[in-house]
Amino acid sequence: MKWDEFSGWGRRIADWAQDYHLTVGDKPVRARTEPGEVLNALPATPPEGGEGMEAIFADFEEIVMPGITHWQHPRFFAYFTSNAAAPSVLAEFLTSAIAPQCMLWQTSPAATEMETRMMDWLRQALDLPKEFQGVIQDSASSATLAAVLTMREKALNWQGNQQGLFAQKPLRIYCSSEVHTSVDRAIWVAGIGQQNLVRVPIKGDWRGMDPAALRQAIEADIAAGMQPAGLILCVGGTGTGATDPVDECLQIAEDYGLYSHIDAAWAGSAMICPEYRHYWPGVERADSIVFNPHKWLGVQFDCSAHFLKNPDDLVQTLAISPEYLKTHGKDGIINYSEWSVPLGRRFRALKIWFLIRTYGLEGLRQRLRNHITWSEALHDKLAATPDFEIVTPPMWSLWTFRYAPKGASDLDELNLKLVNAINDDGRIYLTQTRVDGDLVIRFQAGQFETTQADVMMAHGVITEIAATL
Repeated sequence: MKWDEFSGWGRRIADWAQDYHLTVGDKPVRARTEPGEVLNALPATPPEGGEGMEAIFADFEEIVMPGITHWQHPRFFAYFTSNAAAPSVLAEFLTSAIAPQCMLWQTSPAATEMETRMMDWLRQALDLPKEFQGVIQDSASSATLAAVLTMREKALNWQGNQQGLFAQKPLRIYCSSEVHTSVDRAIWVAGIGQQNLVRVPIKGDWRGMDPAALRQAIEADIAAGMQPAGLILCVGGTGTGATDPVDECLQIAEDYGLYSHIDAAWAGSAMICPEYRHYWPGVERADSIVFNPHKWLGVQFDCSAHFLKNPDDLVQTLAISPEYLKTHGKDGIINYSEWSVPLGRRFRALKIWFLIRTYGLEGLRQRLRNHITWSEALHDKLAATPDFEIVTPPMWSLWTFRYAPKGASDLDELNLKLVNAINDDGRIYLTQTRVDGDLVIRFQAGQFETTQADVMMAHGVITEIAATL
């Protein structure tokens, strides 16, 4: 394709994208292809000659789209939605067109300086203190890895990168059983080892870490000659929305000199609403905080907001500056590649700018409030329905339930059948999790264009299909 053909196809694809978003609610939420179906529809060998866009686009519609699960479907109630609000998509289109590599200030000053400003906009939206500075990571997994690496380096007096972990005291990282598995991966990649990730017991309706048990675990490790290094807290965990008692746990981290990181990948978006900030009291005492605007806030994937009380700790952990990456003759610049594991960086700040300017913070707050209100209404309706029981209460717009008719012998098997039958039906999409060993079904509202009718429709689908089992 030549660039003088691009605008025609650009208009056609824009029209297709608009139609897709306007009609996606008419489709089954989950892909219905069988394993290998898409693979077998693709030629086993690459073409020797070029093909026209007409044929390529036709194959896209015929081969690719049937194998897509529709994350932008208004009745996508599984996982945490990866949203794509319209202005964010347009910003991503522009970013793809200009295709800058934004690893340094000099490689695109606008990208670096907009990232600085957008992260400060988000800081203000969350009401975090001015001392926090931010960087956009690709995902919360990367932010958590960066935090774990910083924990390691601080605990080893900045010698881990140089000397490795050989002949060092075992480093210990503390978290609850409800944290995301990205924490486990970060521990692996950082070389700390799975057995040194200490799972602290949980308690209460929020399924949060027990502070007394945390202190006991730290004391036991010190007595055993180990080195406590860091604390990872959960605010809005994936399974049930589990949330640790932030203020009590951060006090303990300060008492023992632990670097602290808060994973609020999903629920952090809700903190733009002042009435939900009671879920993370004392957050300003954390060293590191992450949330994903690409989840609930509406920014297109990938875009993870990582806030740091002292960015110098992260830079000292990750920065490498060979001569070809130095910017000479400029003062006061930031090179965000020194704040993240990858050297290469995309221009992610543009889609935050487009989104916030289009809707404003109050417009975004109202969407979040709607999702929570509607989800709670569905919760109340299902709680009053015979043969259903609520397992964990609403945490923002997430709660869990199970089908428990009298006389059922194996509720795990029954609920697995139910969630599979619901997803095969196609009108809504749910996922399962386990709570204290029992299989339960999760519900979470958060798709950017979902309506009250979409959320309440789930009650009819759930009860109708349950009655057939």
